[in-house]
Amino acid sequence: MNRKLDLRTGRPVWMAYRAPRVETSKLVRDIKTDVLVVGMGISGGMIAEALTADGRDVIVVDRRGAIIGSTPATTALVQYEIDQPLTVLAGKIGKAKAEAAWRRSRLAVANLSAKVDEVGIACAKLPRPSLLLAGNVLGPGALREEAEARRAAGLAAEYLTSGRLRDRFGIDREAALVSPDNLAVDPRKLAAGLHGAAIARGARYYAPVEATTFSSTASGIEVGTRNGPAISAKHVVLATGYELASIVPPKGHSIVSTWAIATRPQKSALWPQEAFVWEASDPYLYLRATADGRVICGGEDEEFQDEGARDALIGQKSARISEKLKKLMPAIDPTPEFAWAGSFGTTSTGLPIIAKAPRHPRIHAVMGYGGNGITFSRIASEIVRTELSGGTDADAGLFRFPE
Repeated sequence: MNRKLDLRTGRPVWMAYRAPRVETSKLVRDIKTDVLVVGMGISGGMIAEALTADGRDVIVVDRRGAIIGSTPATTALVQYEIDQPLTVLAGKIGKAKAEAAWRRSRLAVANLSAKVDEVGIACAKLPRPSLLLAGNVLGPGALREEAEARRAAGLAAEYLTSGRLRDRFGIDREAALVSPDNLAVDPRKLAAGLHGAAIARGARYYAPVEATTFSSTASGIEVGTRNGPAISAKHVVLATGYELASIVPPKGHSIVSTWAIATRPQKSALWPQEAFVWEASDPYLYLRATADGRVICGGEDEEFQDEGARDALIGQKSARISEKLKKLMPAIDPTPEFAWAGSFGTTSTGLPIIAKAPRHPRIHAVMGYGGNGITFSRIASEIVRTELSGGTDADAGLFRFPE
Protein backbone atom coordinates (compact mmCIF):
# COMPACT_ATOMS: atom_id res chain seq x y z
CA MET A 1 0.00 0.00 0.00
CA ASN A 2 1.01 3.61 -0.44
CA ARG A 3 1.76 6.02 2.36
CA LYS A 4 -1.02 8.54 1.78
CA LEU A 5 -0.75 12.31 2.12
CA ASP A 6 -3.10 15.23 1.74
CA LEU A 7 -0.78 16.77 -0.82
CA ARG A 8 -2.19 20.28 -1.02
CA THR A 9 -4.81 22.60 0.45
CA GLY A 10 -6.15 25.96 -0.65
CA ARG A 11 -6.52 27.10 -4.25
CA PRO A 12 -3.35 26.99 -6.35
CA VAL A 13 -3.14 29.71 -8.99
CA TRP A 14 -3.01 27.16 -11.82
CA MET A 15 -6.64 26.25 -11.16
CA ALA A 16 -7.54 29.66 -12.65
CA TYR A 17 -6.34 28.53 -16.09
CA ARG A 18 -8.14 25.87 -18.08
CA ALA A 19 -6.06 22.80 -18.93
CA PRO A 20 -7.05 20.06 -21.40
CA ARG A 21 -8.95 17.19 -19.86
CA VAL A 22 -7.17 13.84 -19.55
CA GLU A 23 -9.74 11.15 -20.30
CA THR A 24 -9.73 8.06 -18.07
CA SER A 25 -11.79 4.88 -17.92
CA LYS A 26 -12.94 2.57 -15.14
CA LEU A 27 -10.93 -0.58 -14.56
CA VAL A 28 -13.48 -3.40 -14.67
CA ARG A 29 -11.41 -6.47 -15.51
CA ASP A 30 -7.91 -7.91 -15.29
CA ILE A 31 -5.58 -6.47 -17.92
CA LYS A 32 -2.02 -6.86 -19.22
CA THR A 33 0.56 -4.38 -20.46
CA ASP A 34 4.22 -3.90 -21.17
CA VAL A 35 4.65 -1.06 -18.66
CA LEU A 36 2.36 0.09 -15.87
CA VAL A 37 2.89 3.69 -14.74
CA VAL A 38 1.43 4.47 -11.31
CA GLY A 39 0.68 8.17 -11.08
CA MET A 40 -1.02 10.70 -13.38
CA GLY A 41 0.90 13.78 -12.34
CA ILE A 42 3.64 15.48 -14.28
CA SER A 43 6.16 12.69 -13.58
CA GLY A 44 3.76 10.04 -14.84
CA GLY A 45 3.09 12.14 -17.91
CA MET A 46 6.77 12.41 -18.77
CA ILE A 47 7.28 8.67 -18.30
CA ALA A 48 4.21 7.71 -20.33
CA GLU A 49 5.09 10.08 -23.15
CA ALA A 50 8.68 8.84 -23.35
CA LEU A 51 7.74 5.15 -23.33
CA THR A 52 4.91 5.44 -25.86
CA ALA A 53 7.29 7.35 -28.12
CA ASP A 54 9.31 4.11 -28.15
CA GLY A 55 6.21 2.18 -29.19
CA ARG A 56 5.63 0.51 -25.82
CA ASP A 57 2.22 -0.60 -24.60
CA VAL A 58 1.56 1.54 -21.52
CA ILE A 59 -1.16 1.65 -18.89
CA VAL A 60 -1.38 4.57 -16.45
CA VAL A 61 -3.38 4.49 -13.20
CA ASP A 62 -3.94 6.90 -10.33
CA ARG A 63 -5.88 6.55 -7.11
CA ARG A 64 -7.34 10.05 -7.46
CA GLY A 65 -7.41 10.92 -11.14
CA ALA A 66 -5.32 12.88 -13.61
CA ILE A 67 -3.36 15.92 -12.43
CA ILE A 68 -5.11 16.14 -9.07
CA GLY A 69 -2.27 15.50 -6.60
CA SER A 70 0.76 17.71 -6.08
CA THR A 71 1.21 18.86 -9.70
CA PRO A 72 -1.25 21.80 -9.42
CA ALA A 73 0.55 22.97 -6.26
CA THR A 74 3.95 23.40 -7.90
CA THR A 75 5.12 26.91 -8.66
CA ALA A 76 6.79 25.54 -11.81
CA LEU A 77 10.15 27.27 -11.84
CA VAL A 78 11.76 24.85 -14.27
CA GLN A 79 15.42 25.50 -13.72
CA TYR A 80 18.64 23.56 -13.72
CA GLU A 81 20.00 25.12 -10.53
CA ILE A 82 19.71 22.35 -7.95
CA ASP A 83 18.57 23.19 -4.41
CA GLN A 84 22.08 22.49 -3.20
CA PRO A 85 24.55 25.00 -4.73
CA LEU A 86 27.30 23.37 -6.76
CA THR A 87 29.96 24.25 -4.18
CA VAL A 88 27.84 22.81 -1.36
CA LEU A 89 26.89 19.67 -3.29
CA ALA A 90 30.55 19.05 -4.15
CA GLY A 91 31.27 18.91 -0.43
CA LYS A 92 28.58 16.27 0.01
CA ILE A 93 29.16 13.92 -2.95
CA GLY A 94 32.44 15.04 -4.50
CA LYS A 95 33.28 17.57 -7.19
CA ALA A 96 33.00 15.26 -10.21
CA LYS A 97 29.58 13.89 -9.24
CA ALA A 98 28.26 17.32 -8.31
CA GLU A 99 29.32 18.77 -11.65
CA ALA A 100 27.77 15.81 -13.49
CA ALA A 101 24.46 16.28 -11.64
CA TRP A 102 24.35 19.98 -12.46
CA ARG A 103 25.23 19.40 -16.11
CA ARG A 104 22.54 16.71 -16.40
CA SER A 105 20.03 19.07 -14.86
CA ARG A 106 20.86 21.72 -17.44
CA LEU A 107 20.52 19.17 -20.25
CA ALA A 108 17.14 18.06 -18.88
CA VAL A 109 15.74 21.61 -19.06
CA ALA A 110 16.92 21.93 -22.67
CA ASN A 111 15.48 18.52 -23.57
CA LEU A 112 12.16 19.33 -21.93
CA SER A 113 11.90 22.56 -23.90
CA ALA A 114 12.58 20.67 -27.11
CA LYS A 115 9.98 18.03 -26.20
CA VAL A 116 7.30 20.65 -25.59
CA ASP A 117 8.00 22.10 -29.04
CA GLU A 118 8.14 18.68 -30.69
CA VAL A 119 4.82 17.51 -29.27
CA GLY A 120 3.22 20.94 -29.63
CA ILE A 121 2.13 21.41 -26.03
CA ALA A 122 0.56 24.81 -25.30
CA CYS A 123 1.75 25.33 -21.72
CA ALA A 124 2.81 29.00 -21.66
CA LYS A 125 6.46 27.98 -22.00
CA LEU A 126 8.74 31.00 -21.80
CA PRO A 127 12.55 31.22 -21.43
CA ARG A 128 13.65 32.92 -18.23
CA PRO A 129 16.94 33.78 -16.54
CA SER A 130 17.20 33.10 -12.84
CA LEU A 131 18.67 35.21 -10.07
CA LEU A 132 20.16 33.69 -6.94
CA LEU A 133 20.36 36.46 -4.35
CA ALA A 134 22.98 36.62 -1.62
CA GLY A 135 21.62 35.51 1.73
CA ASN A 136 22.50 33.83 5.00
CA VAL A 137 23.52 30.56 3.31
CA LEU A 138 25.70 32.06 0.57
CA GLY A 139 26.93 35.62 1.07
CA PRO A 140 28.62 37.73 -1.62
CA GLY A 141 31.99 35.98 -1.29
CA ALA A 142 30.47 32.50 -1.40
CA LEU A 143 28.34 33.53 -4.39
CA ARG A 144 31.46 34.61 -6.24
CA GLU A 145 33.01 31.19 -5.54
CA GLU A 146 29.81 29.52 -6.72
CA ALA A 147 29.96 31.46 -10.00
CA GLU A 148 33.55 30.36 -10.55
CA ALA A 149 32.68 26.73 -9.78
CA ARG A 150 29.80 26.75 -12.24
CA ARG A 151 31.86 28.29 -15.02
CA ALA A 152 34.61 25.71 -14.42
CA ALA A 153 31.96 23.01 -14.86
CA GLY A 154 30.85 24.51 -18.18
CA LEU A 155 27.75 26.19 -16.77
CA ALA A 156 26.92 29.81 -17.52
CA ALA A 157 26.87 32.01 -14.43
CA GLU A 158 27.45 35.73 -14.01
CA TYR A 159 28.26 37.37 -10.69
CA LEU A 160 26.52 40.67 -10.09
CA THR A 161 27.61 43.21 -7.52
CA SER A 162 24.90 45.13 -5.66
CA GLY A 163 25.18 48.06 -8.08
CA ARG A 164 24.91 45.92 -11.22
CA LEU A 165 22.03 43.95 -9.69
CA ARG A 166 20.15 47.16 -8.96
CA ASP A 167 20.84 48.60 -12.42
CA ARG A 168 19.82 45.48 -14.35
CA PHE A 169 16.98 44.08 -12.26
CA GLY A 170 15.97 46.80 -9.81
CA ILE A 171 16.63 44.58 -6.78
CA ASP A 172 18.47 45.86 -3.72
CA ARG A 173 20.68 43.05 -2.42
CA GLU A 174 24.41 42.68 -1.76
CA ALA A 175 25.06 40.42 -4.75
CA ALA A 176 23.50 37.82 -7.05
CA LEU A 177 24.21 35.17 -9.65
CA VAL A 178 22.34 35.27 -12.93
CA SER A 179 21.92 32.13 -15.05
CA PRO A 180 20.19 31.86 -18.45
CA ASP A 181 17.97 29.33 -20.20
CA ASN A 182 15.45 28.25 -17.59
CA LEU A 183 11.74 27.82 -18.31
CA ALA A 184 8.45 29.14 -16.99
CA VAL A 185 5.50 26.82 -17.69
CA ASP A 186 1.92 26.17 -16.64
CA PRO A 187 2.37 22.76 -14.95
CA ARG A 188 -1.21 21.56 -15.42
CA LYS A 189 -1.15 22.31 -19.13
CA LEU A 190 2.28 20.70 -19.47
CA ALA A 191 1.17 17.54 -17.67
CA ALA A 192 -2.07 17.36 -19.66
CA GLY A 193 -0.14 17.74 -22.91
CA LEU A 194 2.26 14.93 -22.04
CA HIS A 195 -0.57 12.60 -21.02
CA GLY A 196 -2.50 13.57 -24.14
CA ALA A 197 0.46 12.63 -26.33
CA ALA A 198 0.69 9.24 -24.62
CA ILE A 199 -3.04 8.62 -25.08
CA ALA A 200 -2.81 9.56 -28.75
CA ARG A 201 -0.22 6.81 -29.14
CA GLY A 202 -2.47 4.21 -27.53
CA ALA A 203 -1.74 4.44 -23.80
CA ARG A 204 -4.67 3.31 -21.63
CA TYR A 205 -5.66 5.41 -18.61
CA TYR A 206 -7.70 4.15 -15.65
CA ALA A 207 -8.84 6.09 -12.59
CA PRO A 208 -9.58 6.00 -9.78
CA VAL A 209 -7.39 2.93 -9.34
CA GLU A 210 -5.25 2.38 -6.27
CA ALA A 211 -2.36 -0.05 -6.71
CA THR A 212 -2.03 -1.91 -3.40
CA THR A 213 0.24 -4.94 -3.92
CA PHE A 214 3.20 -5.74 -6.14
CA SER A 215 4.12 -9.41 -6.62
CA SER A 216 6.97 -10.63 -8.79
CA THR A 217 6.22 -13.39 -11.28
CA ALA A 218 8.34 -15.25 -13.81
CA SER A 219 7.39 -12.76 -16.53
CA GLY A 220 6.94 -9.52 -14.64
CA ILE A 221 4.86 -7.93 -11.88
CA GLU A 222 1.31 -8.73 -10.78
CA VAL A 223 -0.27 -5.59 -9.37
CA GLY A 224 -3.30 -5.88 -7.13
CA THR A 225 -5.74 -2.99 -6.86
CA ARG A 226 -8.18 -1.87 -4.18
CA ASN A 227 -10.97 -2.03 -6.74
CA GLY A 228 -10.39 -5.74 -7.40
CA PRO A 229 -9.06 -6.24 -10.96
CA ALA A 230 -5.37 -7.04 -11.31
CA ILE A 231 -2.83 -5.59 -13.75
CA SER A 232 -0.05 -7.77 -15.17
CA ALA A 233 2.97 -5.84 -16.40
CA LYS A 234 6.48 -6.64 -17.52
CA HIS A 235 7.66 -3.48 -15.74
CA VAL A 236 6.18 -1.00 -13.26
CA VAL A 237 7.16 2.66 -12.87
CA LEU A 238 6.15 4.28 -9.58
CA ALA A 239 5.59 7.96 -10.35
CA THR A 240 3.60 8.55 -7.17
CA GLY A 241 5.44 11.70 -6.17
CA TYR A 242 5.60 12.20 -2.42
CA GLU A 243 3.22 9.35 -1.64
CA LEU A 244 5.69 6.51 -1.44
CA ALA A 245 4.78 2.93 -2.22
CA SER A 246 5.49 0.64 0.71
CA ILE A 247 8.16 -1.23 -1.28
CA VAL A 248 10.21 1.97 -1.57
CA PRO A 249 12.62 2.43 1.35
CA PRO A 250 12.09 5.73 3.21
CA LYS A 251 15.77 6.20 4.07
CA GLY A 252 17.40 9.35 2.73
CA HIS A 253 14.32 11.45 2.08
CA SER A 254 11.72 13.29 4.09
CA ILE A 255 8.51 15.27 3.62
CA VAL A 256 8.34 18.98 4.41
CA SER A 257 5.60 21.60 4.24
CA THR A 258 5.59 24.66 2.02
CA TRP A 259 3.34 27.64 1.29
CA ALA A 260 2.78 29.94 -1.70
CA ILE A 261 0.70 32.89 -2.87
CA ALA A 262 -0.18 34.47 -6.22
CA THR A 263 -1.14 38.09 -6.80
CA ARG A 264 -3.48 39.75 -9.26
CA PRO A 265 -2.13 40.28 -12.81
CA GLN A 266 0.12 43.36 -12.87
CA LYS A 267 2.26 43.08 -15.98
CA SER A 268 3.43 46.70 -15.97
CA ALA A 269 4.88 46.39 -12.44
CA LEU A 270 7.08 43.34 -13.12
CA TRP A 271 10.86 43.41 -12.87
CA PRO A 272 13.18 43.24 -15.92
CA GLN A 273 13.13 40.00 -17.95
CA GLU A 274 10.66 38.52 -15.42
CA ALA A 275 13.59 36.51 -14.10
CA PHE A 276 13.07 33.75 -11.57
CA VAL A 277 14.27 35.05 -8.21
CA TRP A 278 15.32 32.96 -5.24
CA GLU A 279 17.40 33.50 -2.16
CA ALA A 280 20.50 31.71 -0.89
CA SER A 281 18.90 31.82 2.54
CA ASP A 282 17.22 29.62 5.12
CA PRO A 283 14.30 30.12 5.17
CA TYR A 284 14.33 31.18 1.56
CA LEU A 285 11.95 33.06 -0.70
CA TYR A 286 11.38 32.45 -4.39
CA LEU A 287 9.22 34.12 -7.00
CA ARG A 288 8.27 34.12 -10.65
CA ALA A 289 5.68 35.72 -12.91
CA THR A 290 2.95 34.01 -14.89
CA ALA A 291 2.39 34.72 -18.56
CA ASP A 292 -0.43 37.15 -17.72
CA GLY A 293 1.56 39.02 -15.08
CA ARG A 294 0.66 37.47 -11.74
CA VAL A 295 3.48 37.11 -9.24
CA ILE A 296 3.84 33.70 -7.62
CA CYS A 297 5.86 33.78 -4.43
CA GLY A 298 6.59 30.97 -2.00
CA GLY A 299 8.85 29.56 0.64
CA GLU A 300 8.81 29.57 4.42
CA ASP A 301 9.28 25.79 4.29
CA GLU A 302 9.19 23.85 7.55
CA GLU A 303 10.38 20.33 8.28
CA PHE A 304 7.13 18.66 9.24
CA GLN A 305 4.44 16.83 7.27
CA ASP A 306 1.37 17.09 9.53
CA GLU A 307 -1.29 18.26 7.08
CA GLY A 308 -3.50 19.78 9.75
CA ALA A 309 -0.69 21.86 11.21
CA ARG A 310 0.42 22.85 7.71
CA ASP A 311 -3.04 24.00 6.68
CA ALA A 312 -3.60 25.93 9.89
CA LEU A 313 -0.61 28.10 8.97
CA ILE A 314 -1.85 29.17 5.53
CA GLY A 315 -3.05 32.57 6.72
CA GLN A 316 0.03 33.32 8.78
CA LYS A 317 2.47 32.08 6.15
CA SER A 318 0.67 33.91 3.34
CA ALA A 319 0.94 37.17 5.25
CA ARG A 320 4.62 36.57 5.90
CA ILE A 321 5.35 35.75 2.24
CA SER A 322 3.38 38.80 1.11
CA GLU A 323 5.38 40.99 3.48
CA LYS A 324 8.69 39.62 2.18
CA LEU A 325 7.56 40.09 -1.42
CA LYS A 326 6.70 43.73 -0.79
CA LYS A 327 10.09 44.35 0.79
CA LEU A 328 11.96 42.75 -2.10
CA MET A 329 9.77 44.19 -4.89
CA PRO A 330 8.27 47.51 -3.71
CA ALA A 331 6.52 48.12 -7.04
CA ILE A 332 4.47 44.93 -6.74
CA ASP A 333 1.05 44.77 -5.08
CA PRO A 334 1.68 41.71 -2.87
CA THR A 335 -1.95 41.10 -1.90
CA PRO A 336 -2.69 37.38 -2.42
CA GLU A 337 -5.52 36.40 -4.75
CA PHE A 338 -4.52 32.76 -4.32
CA ALA A 339 -2.91 31.04 -1.35
CA TRP A 340 -2.13 27.39 -0.87
CA ALA A 341 -0.08 24.91 1.11
CA GLY A 342 1.51 21.68 0.05
CA SER A 343 3.85 18.87 0.98
CA PHE A 344 6.95 17.97 -0.96
CA GLY A 345 9.87 15.62 -0.57
CA THR A 346 13.48 16.49 -0.06
CA THR A 347 16.79 14.70 0.27
CA SER A 348 20.00 15.68 2.01
CA THR A 349 21.72 16.27 -1.34
CA GLY A 350 18.82 17.96 -3.13
CA LEU A 351 19.02 15.24 -5.81
CA PRO A 352 16.15 12.97 -6.84
CA ILE A 353 16.00 9.22 -6.38
CA ILE A 354 15.54 7.39 -9.67
CA ALA A 355 16.25 3.71 -9.27
CA LYS A 356 14.92 0.17 -9.21
CA ALA A 357 13.24 -0.72 -5.95
CA PRO A 358 15.40 -2.97 -3.75
CA ARG A 359 14.81 -6.66 -4.56
CA HIS A 360 12.38 -5.64 -7.31
CA PRO A 361 14.41 -5.27 -10.53
CA ARG A 362 11.28 -4.72 -12.64
CA ILE A 363 9.91 -1.90 -10.47
CA HIS A 364 11.35 1.57 -11.06
CA ALA A 365 10.88 4.29 -8.45
CA VAL A 366 10.79 7.88 -9.68
CA MET A 367 11.07 10.44 -6.90
CA GLY A 368 11.79 13.88 -8.34
CA TYR A 369 12.28 15.58 -5.02
CA GLY A 370 13.24 19.13 -4.10
CA GLY A 371 12.57 22.42 -5.86
CA ASN A 372 13.51 20.93 -9.24
CA GLY A 373 10.75 18.35 -9.43
CA ILE A 374 9.81 18.99 -13.06
CA THR A 375 13.44 19.01 -14.17
CA PHE A 376 14.10 15.81 -12.25
CA SER A 377 11.01 14.18 -13.77
CA ARG A 378 12.52 14.79 -17.19
CA ILE A 379 15.76 13.13 -16.08
CA ALA A 380 13.75 10.20 -14.74
CA SER A 381 11.94 9.73 -18.04
CA GLU A 382 15.29 9.57 -19.85
CA ILE A 383 16.84 7.12 -17.39
CA VAL A 384 13.83 4.78 -17.28
CA ARG A 385 13.46 4.84 -21.06
CA THR A 386 17.12 3.89 -21.50
CA GLU A 387 16.98 1.11 -18.90
CA LEU A 388 13.83 -0.46 -20.35
CA SER A 389 15.54 -0.46 -23.75
CA GLY A 390 18.39 -2.50 -22.27
CA GLY A 391 20.89 0.34 -21.95
CA THR A 392 22.55 2.09 -19.03
CA ASP A 393 22.27 5.82 -18.56
CA ALA A 394 25.68 7.32 -17.87
CA ASP A 395 24.33 9.39 -14.97
CA ALA A 396 22.05 6.78 -13.40
CA GLY A 397 24.48 6.19 -10.54
CA LEU A 398 23.99 9.76 -9.32
CA PHE A 399 20.39 9.10 -8.40
CA ARG A 400 20.45 5.75 -6.61
CA PHE A 401 18.94 5.02 -3.20
CA PRO A 402 21.29 6.03 -0.35
CA GLU A 403 23.15 3.13 1.19
